[in-house]
Amino acid sequence: MMEALEGTELCFPQLNNSSCRKPIHPDFEDMLIYILLSSTSLLTVALNLLVIISISHFKQLHTHTNLLLLSLSISDFFVGLILFFKIVLLDGCWLLGDLMCILLLYLTYIITSASVGTMVLISVDRYVAICDPLHYSTKVTPKRVQVFICLCWICSVFLSSLLLKDNLEQPGRYNSCIGECVIVINYIAGLADIFVSFLGPVTVIIVLYMRVFVVAVSQARAMRSHVVTFSLKSSVTVTAKRSEMKAARTLGVVVVVFLICLSPYYCVTLTSLKKNSISNSSASIAICLFYLNSCLNPLIYAILYPWFRKSIKLILTLKILRPNSCLANMR
Repeated sequence: MMEALEGTELCFPQLNNSSCRKPIHPDFEDMLIYILLSSTSLLTVALNLLVIISISHFKQLHTHTNLLLLSLSISDFFVGLILFFKIVLLDGCWLLGDLMCILLLYLTYIITSASVGTMVLISVDRYVAICDPLHYSTKVTPKRVQVFICLCWICSVFLSSLLLKDNLEQPGRYNSCIGECVIVINYIAGLADIFVSFLGPVTVIIVLYMRVFVVAVSQARAMRSHVVTFSLKSSVTVTAKRSEMKAARTLGVVVVVFLICLSPYYCVTLTSLKKNSISNSSASIAICLFYLNSCLNPLIYAILYPWFRKSIKLILTLKILRPNSCLANMR
């Protein structure tokens, strides 16, 4: 009887001592987490898929800024898919093998780095649009935006490959038992990752948006007073379009929410590097915020972008299947 009871506590009962043991959780807690993860995953995938379809299908939405939002939505879409696999870990056992474990974590690192890189590109886009509107159309072209987006993803893959090199060469090498999904990153590599993937980009984002905020305020005052200011070189400071200002405010909200959601994730990572350990509660909160951000982004678009609400209506009513629907007016 005791042997049978012990067997039920193992991830793989047939492997006896080499198998990991299942942590004991109340059934109510497991059910609550399952419902929360499932609903968040489905909502994240569905909403970001709507953003991807909207920007990809409607030609009027093929703007420089929207291409960056498309890149962000693709990364958020994959986050939603990753959540499906996280449900497998609800009972404390990883049943999909060492290769799937490292591939899932590898994809998570790529997505995180690409998201941060895309946020930097969004900040640069808004900085040029607000602070140098005269040269925006020449400096920021669709081709250049596409190139930088591709470089962002390529760099993310490269950096993630370096960071997880040992784990990729031998998946499962750090697992203490069968049914575990663990990776180990040395202190120097982890510290470098935090600076390259978080602290450095976040500093750039904050500096650029502070500059955008200062210029936006000064331009708003100029618009109210109808004063045209001439510099010493006799060049005219051109006030940015209201649409650009609105886009800057909207994307500012996206950036702030992004920083709030991802900061705990990297703080927990830094703490774990210093102490070589981390509390489960802190890690869980940080990871939940990380996943929640991917669901919040399209909700922000729905609230602040009229074109997104209109595109959702066209998609859900299947009007998107009509001939020349891609030419619809989304303004």
